[in-house]
Amino acid sequence: MTEEEWKKEAVQLIKAELARSGVDYKELVRRLAEIGVTETYQSVANKINRGAFPFFFFLQCMKALGVDTVRLGR
Repeated sequence: MTEEEWKKEAVQLIKAELARSGVDYKELVRRLAEIGVTETYQSVANKINRGAFPFFFFLQCMKALGVDTVRLGR
């Protein structure tokens, strides 16, 4: 896969977890703050839509969403 394809996969994965949780970016920012992670709505939107975010941000999002297991691949 190309780098762009990897980014697209990352975006799809995090957006799928947001959808499963019924959480939008605004709520994600609030939940991140609850676990001590300071992000703005715009920074979250930029990171996710760009598909270029550090793995620790992905882990923080999963923790904020209460996701313990992420399935990769199809």
